[in-house]
Amino acid sequence: MDERITTESRLGMYLRDRRAKLDPAAFGFPPGRRRTPGLRREEVAQRANISPTWYTWLEQGRGGAPSADVLERIARALMLTDVEREHLFLLGLGRPPEARYQKSDGVTPRLQRVLDALDPTPAVIRTAIWDVVAWNRAATVMLIDYASLAPDERNILRFIFLDPGARAAQHDWESVARFVLGAFRVDAARAGAAAEVEPLIDELCRRSPEFKAMWRDNDVHGGHGEAVKHIRHPLLGPLAFEHSAFAVDGRTDLTMVVYNPATAEDAGRIASALA
Repeated sequence: MDERITTESRLGMYLRDRRAKLDPAAFGFPPGRRRTPGLRREEVAQRANISPTWYTWLEQGRGGAPSADVLERIARALMLTDVEREHLFLLGLGRPPEARYQKSDGVTPRLQRVLDALDPTPAVIRTAIWDVVAWNRAATVMLIDYASLAPDERNILRFIFLDPGARAAQHDWESVARFVLGAFRVDAARAGAAAEVEPLIDELCRRSPEFKAMWRDNDVHGGHGEAVKHIRHPLLGPLAFEHSAFAVDGRTDLTMVVYNPATAEDAGRIASALA
């Protein structure tokens, strides 16, 4: 069977399925007498500002490969979620859509309960631009009291380059700073967040000559999901953590970072501090 026809047929089936699940009245279309549920093809075409004939051909699997712009307009017309939009692009073009960054101001209660259940292991949730949006009590004791900071100050790059306490806690500050900055550069680019990080980059370049020099080096680092982190805690002394990063299911903009104590002795000292 022709693979191209198979792909176009799958796209058409997906479009018909999504169209059938929409309520015409919710979009201002008269319910009237309809042979099938959902919007009519010409109504979707009207909302997407494309030719009804062209849209009909797409549903029938004979419209050829649509452009990214057409798929984007159809996704908006059908009110697709981010996951549904990605699936539409994979069917229509064989690749996901370009990333579009969405600012996140917090997490669900369920995710917060996951963090809390990890005590006494420090854990945080950060965005693609490395803003910390959630944390547990162990993170407050071992890393920094995020609750004492304004939301726009809870950025990991700010800690590394502007906070003397964060610098003193690192065994090899320069290596840590370069690694964090290289990983941040990859995450921000992958998330399509160039416009969002520009004010932060400008500020750090003004306030930190070291950041400015490292940023100009254009180094990037991938594979930062697991590592061992050594810190000098002001009260507990040297500590080692197995540092792991996990994607949050359903939230491509968020990453959970867990700092698991590397030894039983370190875990006991942290638990005592929390108690």
